[in-house]
Amino acid sequence: MENTTKRYWRGIEELTNDADFVKNIHNEFGSKPSENDYKGESLVDGTSTHRRDFLKVLGFGVAAVSLAACEAPVKNTIPYLNKPEDVEPTIASWYASTFTDGGDYASVLVKTREGRPIKLEVNPSSSLTKGLSARVHASVLSLYDNEKLKGAQVSGKASDWASADKAIIAELGRIAAQGGQIRIVSNTILSPTTKKVIADFITKYPTTKHVTYDANSASGLIQANGGVLPSFDFSKAKTIVSIGADFLGTWLGSDDYAAQWAKGRRVSSAKGGNKEMSRHYQFETIMSMTGGNADYRSAYKPSQEGLVVTSLYNAVAHKLGAAPVSAPSVKIDHLDKAAADLVASKGAALVVSGSNDPEVQKVVVAINALLGSYGVTIDLAASTNYRQGNDAEMASFISEAKAGQIAGVIFYNANPVYNHPLGAELAEALPKVALSISTNDRADETGSLCKYNTPDSHYLESWNDAEPKKGYYSLTQPTISTIFKTRQTQSSLLVWAGLNGDYASYLESNWKTNLLKGGKLAWSNALHDGVFEPAGIASSSAVPAVDLADASAKIAAAYKPSDKLELAIYEKVIMGTGSQANNPWLQECPEPISKACWDNYATVSLATAKKLNFEGEVELDTQEVEVSVNGKSVKLPLLIQPGQANDTIAIAIGYGRTAAGKSANGVGVNAYPFITKVNNTLAFFNTGDVQIKLTGKDRKLARTQTHNTVMAREAVVQETVLAEYQKNVLAGRFRPEITTAEGKKSAMDISIWNGHKYNNHAWGMVIDLNTCTGCSSCIVSCSAENNVAVVGRQEVVNRREMHWMRIDRYYSSDASVDDLKGLEHASEILKLSSSQ
Repeated sequence: MENTTKRYWRGIEELTNDADFVKNIHNEFGSKPSENDYKGESLVDGTSTHRRDFLKVLGFGVAAVSLAACEAPVKNTIPYLNKPEDVEPTIASWYASTFTDGGDYASVLVKTREGRPIKLEVNPSSSLTKGLSARVHASVLSLYDNEKLKGAQVSGKASDWASADKAIIAELGRIAAQGGQIRIVSNTILSPTTKKVIADFITKYPTTKHVTYDANSASGLIQANGGVLPSFDFSKAKTIVSIGADFLGTWLGSDDYAAQWAKGRRVSSAKGGNKEMSRHYQFETIMSMTGGNADYRSAYKPSQEGLVVTSLYNAVAHKLGAAPVSAPSVKIDHLDKAAADLVASKGAALVVSGSNDPEVQKVVVAINALLGSYGVTIDLAASTNYRQGNDAEMASFISEAKAGQIAGVIFYNANPVYNHPLGAELAEALPKVALSISTNDRADETGSLCKYNTPDSHYLESWNDAEPKKGYYSLTQPTISTIFKTRQTQSSLLVWAGLNGDYASYLESNWKTNLLKGGKLAWSNALHDGVFEPAGIASSSAVPAVDLADASAKIAAAYKPSDKLELAIYEKVIMGTGSQANNPWLQECPEPISKACWDNYATVSLATAKKLNFEGEVELDTQEVEVSVNGKSVKLPLLIQPGQANDTIAIAIGYGRTAAGKSANGVGVNAYPFITKVNNTLAFFNTGDVQIKLTGKDRKLARTQTHNTVMAREAVVQETVLAEYQKNVLAGRFRPEITTAEGKKSAMDISIWNGHKYNNHAWGMVIDLNTCTGCSSCIVSCSAENNVAVVGRQEVVNRREMHWMRIDRYYSSDASVDDLKGLEHASEILKLSSSQ
């Protein structure tokens, strides 16, 4: 039966009927900005730069690109005086390639015009990539970032590559002769050929060790599953339970998982169409995009996370007659119902957790084993490679560096001084390292502390490959010559190892020798398709061996719920870990839930704000707060977030850059130093001495949700539940009628053209809002496709954002709810839910 007590609202000011909001409710485009609002017209901080200079301010140049585009990335170039047959002005050429950023992956088609990449689309030949995130779409703009290094540097001064190579090889030889320790530090590397290059480098310098870490670690999940990252198939699950895993937004292969999830949510009224949906439960601390799309959602504090998992295990075990684990129980709404649905869906159920605690993940393994999920919705044989970081090895490296035990280090496209919780300690230790090399594309927080900067080329300028999932391969090929004097890191490692630095030939040789059959033709076909997917790996129903009693005992010891404030640290869907923080398309794209951009902020629930006597924000106006954790403090704006767990504060990573570029530097604060450890792995929460207080300053948040009101129009939000839809496909739909002189008529019957009737909607865009997650990648894609202008933070505050597309976020709650921590939905309009 449909819930008739629900109330729909877009922000706290609408829920509370704030006087200023009510006064302007019929003013669709808001009040005119004051002269002070336009002072300086800066894109970022409102100080001095005119908005029309946005290209210069944001550091994106075009002169070097014009030259690079005239040099085709092939061995034999043709003077453009003699036009190539396959190039026509204004006619696009497409190339298959691969996006990778750490463990983030997508097989893409690159649209180029006259040699310049301008747009990315999904590669239809890939069986893994079914959608592109906002960060993938935005990566084409990062190619043109003028803040990148223009060539090699030694001690902060420009150098030619030959001189830098000679000095580096000499120092590596000296270290090797003395038996000194060398480390290559990287984020997850998906490329098997790059790993082969690293292996060749280690053969040359045997004291080298490769250390991998991830800015958003999954080390605990890997440990619990026997050293591999399982593949998950959400499309085969009738019941999905997620405990803190934002699998539609930021968790592991979220683009792949979102497509799988959507498959289970797609219903049709057509004859023979699917009338069933998967049921999705979300338990979490923050209000995530995945939580906003769930059928049932409940909030918990970080100190309860492990106990939520053990409580779910005991509830499932009780129904299946298995022995319970010994751990304190925790009362969470919908937990018993979730357990009942999981048991009813046995053999087609899936439980996932975003925790990085291996003990928590071991209990999740045990739950899925009880439910028969392995071999159906979980597969260890066809494992994925999206995250490969090892928290313990990274911590050991930093300890060794602090102790002066590391003689040389190469940071391969990794920035741990910024994005690791021990980054400050590493920064202090780097002067003790005799040889320090950064291959990052700019002199960032880590690179600026290194003696040598040997910048890697952008992936659209490079050759490479990837193996995101066991047995699934893809290729990266250059679509433009290098804009600046950069060089692929693989070539650098080969040169330093005394080998031929032609990585393109090395890659082709490796594929022909180890992957392909058919020689040159097979290579050409693979390069054309962009992917190589031989016979899939046979699935396995094997279950990792876990010590359930030991895991539950460690959870009981580590998770102690309290009434104190706790800090949750999370990754935003748009900004991610901050690797592309200098990309203005990402900075200006509103976050799906908060609808804020150009900042991160401290979020608290409405009940917590009332408890702390904080005034609620009204549209863009809020207060500045100081958040301190165990003596470390940051100042940032306050945002009241409905649906968040009470007595918690949440801050996103990916901001607070200091050496990334004009779009990123000084935007937001760095939350990485607040990350702590639980059971020897990084914990993205902190339950220590967490405090929050007002600073007395007012702040403005650049938010887009309430810029345009709905002018009190009714029936903007329409939704129903599956049971009602199965009875009537028009359930929940509002059928508008317009009063005319002849009485009420359907909107379809009214036209300025006599005798003409519109039988259908008079607009061409059709979106299935039941499968749309609100990820906002379409907004960034539209910016790329239509050259939508970036206006900057101040102009967004002034209600002058230029996006052609807008995704509105609406909250729905029972009229009697006060603290709003148990919101079931925060999503777009016209959602269909399987809640019953």
